[in-house]
Amino acid sequence: MVEITERLDLSAIRIAHERIRSHIHRTPVLTSSRLSEASGASLFFKCENFQKTGAFKARGATNAVLALDDASASRGVATHSSGNHGAAVARAAKLRRIPAYIVMPSNSAKVKIRAVEGYCAQIAFCEPTEEAREAVCAELINKTGATLIHSFENEDVIAGQGTSAMELLEDVSNLDVVMCPVGGGGLLSGTAVAAKSMRPNIKVIAVEPANADDAAQSFRAGRRIVTEKKFTIADGLRTNVGEPNFGIIQRYVDDFLTVNEEAIVAAMRRIWETMKIIIEPSAAVPCAAMLEGTSGLNGKRVGIILTGGNVDLDALPWIKTR
Repeated sequence: MVEITERLDLSAIRIAHERIRSHIHRTPVLTSSRLSEASGASLFFKCENFQKTGAFKARGATNAVLALDDASASRGVATHSSGNHGAAVARAAKLRRIPAYIVMPSNSAKVKIRAVEGYCAQIAFCEPTEEAREAVCAELINKTGATLIHSFENEDVIAGQGTSAMELLEDVSNLDVVMCPVGGGGLLSGTAVAAKSMRPNIKVIAVEPANADDAAQSFRAGRRIVTEKKFTIADGLRTNVGEPNFGIIQRYVDDFLTVNEEAIVAAMRRIWETMKIIIEPSAAVPCAAMLEGTSGLNGKRVGIILTGGNVDLDALPWIKTR
């Protein structure tokens, strides 16, 4: 287990922001009167789909890579990822002019493979299991001496991810709630630390697909539960929550909601149609919870982090193939 120390606080998030600010976008916060009316709350969307590499992952990966000492950096960086984190690490390595070794499952979306290739990283494909990803990545690290940049069990990654919520709370006053999806828990951990440090009375609510609800189960049981994942269209959320991340979640997160596959697809399409922006399925998960009308947040000011916009346009979920 990777230890997350007491250094992971608002000060660490502010340091991360200063380190990465010239290499990322300060993404806009958009509103939609139609979606707010449909949800019964005032919604404020932090649009990380407009971020470098098309997802919030650019924040954490850039912070972690730039924080490395020169000797470690010279040997390169490695990670395993189905796409967004891999592209973010590849881009950060290119910024620092060091090698990047990215392990990707053989069934990764083509758009995400092309993104990693575009940053000149070396890709090693593996079987689409967590065990295979970790084994191939460990082999690469042993061979090259590269530093592992884990997608969520990494203090610098979490601090970088927390900069998104920090910006949101700086840009929008008097939010009652911040919501984000959870897979491994890197974004949720950083969001929770930033939000509770800046505004102690704010509520932090995580949302998961019902088919990948290990973090919600863990939260309610008071202990980390590892589950066998069913299929979910929200591919970025299929990972079990990390053990150090779960400790942060227990300390700072107020509640969990879950949504079904139909609600995720419906919310994704509705955001495309209403806001005229592209988001990926994982990003639609919190909005799905709001549009279902069961969140109990009527009348609240709710900030939602739209996590990314990397979509395989040849496989949109509402297009029927013959």
